[in-house]
Amino acid sequence: MALRIMRLSEVKAVTGLSKTTIYRFEKEGRFPSRVSLGERSVGWFEDDVETFLLSLKQTQNGPMIA
Repeated sequence: MALRIMRLSEVKAVTGLSKTTIYRFEKEGRFPSRVSLGERSVGWFEDDVETFLLSLKQTQNGPMIA
């Protein structure tokens, strides 16, 4: 399995959220934490963003029974 990092512009495009909302949700624990890629560069693991989106879908459709 290859790990892939998504930069902010791609995360915004995929989620439809603004930068402010992404950072607020992250602070509230509702969005995955970013990872530092350098002094002035951050990104998010693609799998974490996908899990976030799937959790939204589950919330919309009701809880999944395991």
